[in-house]
Amino acid sequence: MFFVALFLPCNGVIFTVRSSLILLYKRKRRLFMSKEKNDFKPFIPADKVMPEFTPTALILGIILAVVFGAANAYLGLRVGMTVSASIPAAVISMGVIRFILKKDSILENNMVQTIGSAGESLAAGAIFTLPALYMWAREDSSIQMPSFFTIAALAVAGGVIGTLFMIPLRTALIVEEHGNLPFPEGTACAEVLLAGEEGGSKSKLVFSGLGISALYKFVTDGLILFPSEISWDISVYKGSAFGLDVLPALIGVGYICGSRVASYMFGGAIVGWFVIMPLMHTIGALGGDSAILFPATKAIADMAPAELWSNYVRYIGAGAVACGGILSLIKSLPLIIRTFKKALGGLGHKGGDLRTEKDLSIKWAMVVVVLVALALVLIPSVPISIIAAIIIIIFGFFFATVSSRMVGLVGSSNNPVSGMAIATLLIATIILKATGKTGIQGMTMAICIGTVICIIAAMAGDTSQDLKTGYIVGATPYRQQIGELIGAVCAGLAIAGVLMLLDSAWTFGTDKLPAPQATLMKMVTEGVMEGNLPWNLVFIGVFLALMIEVIGIPVLPFAIGLYLPIYLSTPIMVGGLIKLIVTKRKNKTEEEIKEDDSKGILYSSGLIAGEGLVGIILAILTVIGVADKINLGNYGISLGQGGSVVFFILLCASLLYAATKKMKKA
Repeated sequence: MFFVALFLPCNGVIFTVRSSLILLYKRKRRLFMSKEKNDFKPFIPADKVMPEFTPTALILGIILAVVFGAANAYLGLRVGMTVSASIPAAVISMGVIRFILKKDSILENNMVQTIGSAGESLAAGAIFTLPALYMWAREDSSIQMPSFFTIAALAVAGGVIGTLFMIPLRTALIVEEHGNLPFPEGTACAEVLLAGEEGGSKSKLVFSGLGISALYKFVTDGLILFPSEISWDISVYKGSAFGLDVLPALIGVGYICGSRVASYMFGGAIVGWFVIMPLMHTIGALGGDSAILFPATKAIADMAPAELWSNYVRYIGAGAVACGGILSLIKSLPLIIRTFKKALGGLGHKGGDLRTEKDLSIKWAMVVVVLVALALVLIPSVPISIIAAIIIIIFGFFFATVSSRMVGLVGSSNNPVSGMAIATLLIATIILKATGKTGIQGMTMAICIGTVICIIAAMAGDTSQDLKTGYIVGATPYRQQIGELIGAVCAGLAIAGVLMLLDSAWTFGTDKLPAPQATLMKMVTEGVMEGNLPWNLVFIGVFLALMIEVIGIPVLPFAIGLYLPIYLSTPIMVGGLIKLIVTKRKNKTEEEIKEDDSKGILYSSGLIAGEGLVGIILAILTVIGVADKINLGNYGISLGQGGSVVFFILLCASLLYAATKKMKKA
């Protein structure tokens, strides 16, 4: 039982841009992937000094860390997915530094993406766990709402520890394993930076996508000129419904994920909304008002489709996601063991005296790790005990090591970060329960432990990819490590404010912000601590996932589609279809198709960032009471669902145009 708990994951929740970018930016001209590490020469030689850690890079990097962190927090809370910030940050950096400021430094651009990408990784760890604290506080008035300082302390601690754990691993994983560990996303980002040295800029695609998305989001969810969600209950097929959120971030996610992943998600939604829910309604109708099934308190026959989903299907989806995670982590277990052993074997490797070999002090890094963990214990508002701090350090180092090497082998998209977090969560809950920490006290402490571990694993993976990029272009390791720490601290503070703002405006766990991963982790923690989960529904999802695995369909995207409402999966499917159109056009060379796909991904990144930023702005307007005053619906002005369809079509057309139009070379 303990073994099962150890490896019960919820893997694959982070669908990122990164895996798609592997194919986009591999340049035949320059890969710098010599099989012999001693033959490797970075783009900028070690004896050459260039602007790197500059005020410009620092300020721009911090801005992007906050922007992409906030945008990913909003996106993850809505659909349970985040996207990579490394390549968009690199592209924006080149646009600002090279073409606006007229400066020429690849190392400066690399520093910007290093700092900027920290926000996305930290946001992913935070949003997958911390909203559970807000949900418990709303369920029980005796529980205090988490403060800004509490959230910031957990986020910053996880970001700092995750970065510091990579310092003793850099030489072993990045240098000694060069040519063996491809680090696909880190290599892809390096190729983008190298391509920028030759001229030409695609940064305007990111900015144009951001601008269009921001305006669109403000019109639909700010001015409410037309509804952002449209749906239809199908009366002739009781219990079913169809709809979509006509929002730019969702088609952007769909484009980045691609048609295959999007179709698996959509398939899961179809099974939930057109198979399970109508079946439940049909059976429930036979029992009339007496057909009440836990956890609902209402007769099934009287439920609307949305109620059927929230009371039943999401639990089935949770079981499917958990089972998918189990299968994924079990498959990866031999690799995890090997990578951990190999990484530990390289801890004694030390860098040289060259600029490109200098790391921050390992000794002081470990001292800071211990001090940060102790600080969490000493802060009264943070529910972390000595036992919890020990769990954080032990499991944090283990999962940081595993995460950093696994992203080197299989890429970030296949890195079971959330699975590691939930495995830790389950173990922590069991340990805390055994030591007398029960009830809400034990559950909140377990969530806090899971939060820090999740952020540690995510930051370690991101840091290793950034260090790989720096290794290829010839960056200075200790400066990159300082940049990562700065990005983590700034993003942690920003994420704390963003979470408080979003919850105050729209409330976690609602239709506006379902926070699917945090809801799942809350359910699992409660299930272990109190045993109050509807286990029959959960096990239906488990065995459904096993069937999907047997027939050869990837479980996790299917399970996530089952877990999320169909309104989210539909526009993601549309985005995937647009990518299919772009990549399957005839009379196009392979290079032209890759180029078009690259443009589509950059524009999609802008769509995601724009919606996320305006979402934050709208949350502010809601909190201060301005949102209702700008709502055109209050004045009888609305285009209705017809307007939603028209504008959504125009939005999709803009993505298709951005991906396929010819760009002038600079």
